[in-house]
Amino acid sequence: MAMTQDLAGSVQVLAFDIFGTVVDWHGSIVRELHLLAPQVDGDAFARAWRAGYRPAMARVAGGELGWTRIDDLHRMILDGLLPRFGLAHLDEAQRRHLNRVWHRLDPWPDSVEGLTRLKRRFTVCTLSNGNIGLLANMAKRAGLPWDCILSAEVFRAYKPDPATYLGVAQVFDVAPHEVMLVAAHHDDLAAARACGLRTAYVERPLEFGPAEPKDVAPQPGNDLHCRSLVDLAERLGAGAGLVGRD
Repeated sequence: MAMTQDLAGSVQVLAFDIFGTVVDWHGSIVRELHLLAPQVDGDAFARAWRAGYRPAMARVAGGELGWTRIDDLHRMILDGLLPRFGLAHLDEAQRRHLNRVWHRLDPWPDSVEGLTRLKRRFTVCTLSNGNIGLLANMAKRAGLPWDCILSAEVFRAYKPDPATYLGVAQVFDVAPHEVMLVAAHHDDLAAARACGLRTAYVERPLEFGPAEPKDVAPQPGNDLHCRSLVDLAERLGAGAGLVGRD
């Protein structure tokens, strides 16, 4: 408890990973694909689309592509994926609508309440590889109460580039240890810790769907291990009736 109180007193900014941590990308894509093409295995389609994410970013990092928004990387992956799932016939309007499913991802059931409570005590912002327009549209639709939207697009670097993590501290003019990254991915958290940030792991066992549950056992290194964003709020003293900081 003493360590948690120390964290609550020293951390000023909570920066959140988004895909998988705050929103359910897998379930949302499965839902929308079922409406568009119920004959397609939405579970496999969602995971295959997400699997193309890192290789696409690596093409940018390696210089094969210039700086590219995640919206555009998602579309490149999608166009390559459609023939594999018998959807090569989709026209441009259908492809564009499907690609923007990433703007319409549903929050996990605890996300809005948890963020609302945390916002009363801390500055809460995104730190996502998603582009600004995507994150803003997602927040508007899902009711995510961000104080600020920060993106790889701001820093012209994708996570886990140190420029992204240190960029949050620079934006808010605080020391790196006064920023806490909240994420459901250990590699993201490890990269943040290497830059001096505090870290909180959030369990999302169903990120890849019920057919492929994640191992969410605690791993060393993180300051907090939480079941949900509401749990994080409670651990950091951001209770339901808490007023804002002085």
